[in-house]
Amino acid sequence: MKTILPILKPLLLLTCFAMNAHSAPDKTVYDFQSPTNAAWQIVNDDVMGGVSASSFRITNGVAVFSGEVSLANNGGFASVRSVPARHDLGDSDTFVVRVRGDGRRYKFSARMDSSFDSAIYRCDFPTKKGVWEEHRLPLKDFVASFRGRVLADEPPLNPAKVSSVGFLISDQQAGPFQLEVAWIKVIGSPGKK
Repeated sequence: MKTILPILKPLLLLTCFAMNAHSAPDKTVYDFQSPTNAAWQIVNDDVMGGVSASSFRITNGVAVFSGEVSLANNGGFASVRSVPARHDLGDSDTFVVRVRGDGRRYKFSARMDSSFDSAIYRCDFPTKKGVWEEHRLPLKDFVASFRGRVLADEPPLNPAKVSSVGFLISDQQAGPFQLEVAWIKVIGSPGKK
């Protein structure tokens, strides 16, 4: 037994290191277990003369973002965003969202500026009608935009500065939509602490 122990010790250390190298820190940003939705606000195309409508409610631990997109009056989008807050996401490099959609394409958004009319960083994701899915959205894939136009000179999305997150639908299709959200998390790369 004494001759086996010196051989096993390095193997055990290697196994522990490998397990730690593959684990990534994660943090829940929102899980919607609380019945309040006061920390979220709707922003639709009516701010520019459009007539799209949406709501955001929490039912049985799930947030439901739903409504109807209209292309009338040069409209075509509906969105919801969290009220600015300090989230301390500095060690993360990927958002993960658990959603059940309606087959339409949505955007997950993040803001670094707490002002109402600031640039947003967005990342598209598809949905399958009636199917719960987890989408990994790497921060490097987020595109800075303002009022639908891509901004080329903005710095990359910095997780330490994220003050607000949200969802947006602007797929140029009129009609009803519904996106259910179980939770929003962030994760880091292996080796990050």
